[in-house]
Amino acid sequence: MADTKQSKKRIKQSEKNRKKNASALSMLRKKIKSVISAISNKNKENAFIAYKKMEKILDKFSRKGLIHCNKSARYKSRIFRKIKNL
Repeated sequence: MADTKQSKKRIKQSEKNRKKNASALSMLRKKIKSVISAISNKNKENAFIAYKKMEKILDKFSRKGLIHCNKSARYKSRIFRKIKNL
């Protein structure tokens, strides 16, 4: 267990950050699923609107280091290719 005041503080900080990151990644997964569901419904307009929202969040999280920049680029290119093929 934590002995020093500093280590106790770090435990609190890491727990707070873990919860915040988990919430953010959950939101990202919901946005990705909304785009994929619009694609499966063959609705190109709604898919493109949802894609723009998802793209904004992906860029924000990759800038912050929450996800790797290559992972965000991979998601964007694969999903946009599906939208283009509708």
